Amino acid sequence: MTDFNRSVLPDSVRTNGATPNPWWANAVVYQIYPRSFQDSNGDGIGDIKGITSRLDYLAGLGVDVLWLSPVYKSPQDDNGYDISDYQDIDPLFGTMEDMDELLAEAHKRGLKIVMDLVVNHTSDEHAWFQASRDKNDPHADWYWWRPAKPGHEPGTPGAEPNQWGSYFGGSAWEYDPKRGEYFFHQYSKKQPDLNWENPEVRKAVYKMMNWWMDRGIDGFRMDVITQISKVVDENGKLPGEEGGLIADEPVGPEGYSSPFPFCSDGPRVDEFLAEMRREVFEGRDGYMNVGEAPGVTPARNEHITDPANGELDMMFQFNHVGIDQSGSKWDTVPFKVANLRRELAEQQNAVGKVGWASLFFCNHDQPRVVSRWGDDSSEANRVASAKAFALLLHMHRGTPYVYQGEELGMTNAHFTSLDQYRDLEALNAYKQRVEEAKVQSPESMMAALALIGRDNARTPMQWDASKFAGFTDENAAVEPWISVNPNHATVNADCQVDDPDSVYAFYRQLIALRHNNPVVAAGTWHLIDVNDDYVYAFVRKLGDAALLTVVNLSGKRVAIPSDSAALTESGVSEPRIVVSTHGATHAVVSLANKELSAWEGIVVEL
Repeated sequence: MTDFNRSVLPDSVRTNGATPNPWWANAVVYQIYPRSFQDSNGDGIGDIKGITSRLDYLAGLGVDVLWLSPVYKSPQDDNGYDISDYQDIDPLFGTMEDMDELLAEAHKRGLKIVMDLVVNHTSDEHAWFQASRDKNDPHADWYWWRPAKPGHEPGTPGAEPNQWGSYFGGSAWEYDPKRGEYFFHQYSKKQPDLNWENPEVRKAVYKMMNWWMDRGIDGFRMDVITQISKVVDENGKLPGEEGGLIADEPVGPEGYSSPFPFCSDGPRVDEFLAEMRREVFEGRDGYMNVGEAPGVTPARNEHITDPANGELDMMFQFNHVGIDQSGSKWDTVPFKVANLRRELAEQQNAVGKVGWASLFFCNHDQPRVVSRWGDDSSEANRVASAKAFALLLHMHRGTPYVYQGEELGMTNAHFTSLDQYRDLEALNAYKQRVEEAKVQSPESMMAALALIGRDNARTPMQWDASKFAGFTDENAAVEPWISVNPNHATVNADCQVDDPDSVYAFYRQLIALRHNNPVVAAGTWHLIDVNDDYVYAFVRKLGDAALLTVVNLSGKRVAIPSDSAALTESGVSEPRIVVSTHGATHAVVSLANKELSAWEGIVVEL
């Protein structure tokens, strides 16, 4: 266990119910999307050596854990989330020796390495899947294979086993002529779902995980891990299958029904996660396992992350990042503070006694929060709104996650044409919704992509003002795999690291606060001013200590709401300002005047 960047919380301070306190109780995680972080060899794609070259920057920021999006061998159909060999590094990113060097250099700096792990599905080029195409092979039942619907010619429209659609567009079933059957894929047709009902699949997954843990990594972030258990009837049939006992969902406007209700937080999730804990993690120290959890309610999050149940340390929940979507992901609606407050409050309250929360606004699948819910229309508004959302997130109870460039206030890409996008989800969604089903206009779809498309998070990390933002050498023969955001000339690490008023400096302050202030790391969370349209406010308490957080999530000056105003009625001096987006002097004046400037956030000792 490393405590290089932080003090360790004493066990007299309760965190998630575990004894002793887990090491990650006051840690901060930094997510790296390797393809877009740092290119060391001029091929336009980020790599492992590039990450190693930037470790001093990350240690200087103060984070404790680096989560790497997948670097395993992969055809890169979904940018590495389609793994063809779990125990090899893709040549795009380097070699296993590069990975070992990264581990060693990170550990020297007190930084832990958590690897992304995708075991709901593999690539269709994985040896397991290729073997399963033979019905007589021992791997034949390692995936969800099904025959064509009775009375239909296999491989023809309408012969699919049920009416499920993929989240990436089109049918969720792909016909394989070699086997003469269909395989199920929730995502791309090159990402067949593993059949976790088969114990041999689970044994192979755990063996691989142990191999990595023995190699020296510090844990896993597990992609869509709560989708490994599917709903089946007593005969093993999926909903909507011919002769099955479970009815399917209605078909939607795009021509398919959704597998989501039957594949998210399924009936054996607890069993599988507990088994994984026993087979991989028991007896090990200093690790962390976090699960991406689509479809999991806050109440279930409490159960799964309760240490007494021996499943996961923490989970990513998504209700709060769906507040600007209505029905389809691509039908966007305006941001409202009330909606964000409602969803985060539910997550916080659910783990108030046991369990733990993962705190995030941004990741490789989400757009930049400063463009999505903040204001990037001017430099002043970009900086102010980036700080406001950072303060809000980092003052909640749980483990904060910083996505690469978030600490700089990086913005959306602001792409204007479809050919600028690289993301499979975006391209498939445009084809299906605009060109095939005709349920959305080209203009509306392009606006949705510009707001919430995943490529907004995947433009190259902005290190400096040079031609390719320092991501790759400005004289490189190959341009980056996706365009650099033009605003890198003014939004970059080089101009922020030594600027005490920068977004980067503000993140350093927030990270240090979590390391060193037990109230922030472990205090209880109490929502106040629940009906205000602009201000999000809450109180953190630990023993006799208490902190008030009040944040204006709008671009206009607003009144401090009544509960918060009452708590600071007697006046506040600068020494009691713990952290503020606009500085302590400004914060004292704001509290005295009972109003907040645009995007102003304040944390004050009560």
